[in-house]
Amino acid sequence: MRIIPAIDIIDGKCVRLSKGDYNTKIIYNENPLEVAKSFEAHGIEYLHLVDLDGAKSSQIVNYKILEQIATQTKLKIDFGGGLKSDADLKIAFESGANQITGGSIAVKNRAIFEKWIAEYGSDKIILGADANNEKVVVSGWLEDSNEDLIPFIQNYQNKGIQYVICTDIAKDGMLEGPSFDLYAKILEQCDDKSSLSPRAQSRGEIKLIASGGISTFDELPKLAELGCEGTIIGKAIYEGRISLKQLENYIIK
Repeated sequence: MRIIPAIDIIDGKCVRLSKGDYNTKIIYNENPLEVAKSFEAHGIEYLHLVDLDGAKSSQIVNYKILEQIATQTKLKIDFGGGLKSDADLKIAFESGANQITGGSIAVKNRAIFEKWIAEYGSDKIILGADANNEKVVVSGWLEDSNEDLIPFIQNYQNKGIQYVICTDIAKDGMLEGPSFDLYAKILEQCDDKSSLSPRAQSRGEIKLIASGGISTFDELPKLAELGCEGTIIGKAIYEGRISLKQLENYIIK
């Protein structure tokens, strides 16, 4: 299972929120590049970089930070937040993103998101399926949708999606443990061949990346055992609940 630390950006600074509430913002470091370099120094290869300013606005905002990290580390970066147009996507990839995550766009403008999947391929485009009570939420988690989570994921599996990041926002930033039951349900139902087109069936199992609520190191093997392809860890690192040395040892093993 891949270990993917998160850096969330507001005003160019590394922050964390609780349950996606911008009023709960805590600034952990004013230099995201410094944080990224510390991850890389401990053998970490991947980074989940979120433009929270972009998520609230109508366009990508913090692409310069993406560019800094991409040019000054070897981290493989998936970038999300504020990607709402072809121009935003172009900026993200030109600034060094290896993958992008589309959440709101996948709900609000299916045609453009499906076009991205077709043009860039399933290795480059991640579906952001963030949910509250198994309903998809959008716009930096400020807006509910009427989309049921699992049918939403299955629909995009049929369009070619393989990578899915799922955050249970009730858990995010709360350090109370991840939604094991939800992830088990997603993996079971989204790997049920009867719900998928023949083409989607041929692609194999969904690559589910768990996000939100990770609080202790012991939760990581449990997520791996469930079948999660990766896990995103944020506040647990910044609050010292999980050390970078522990993650380094896990990666080596």
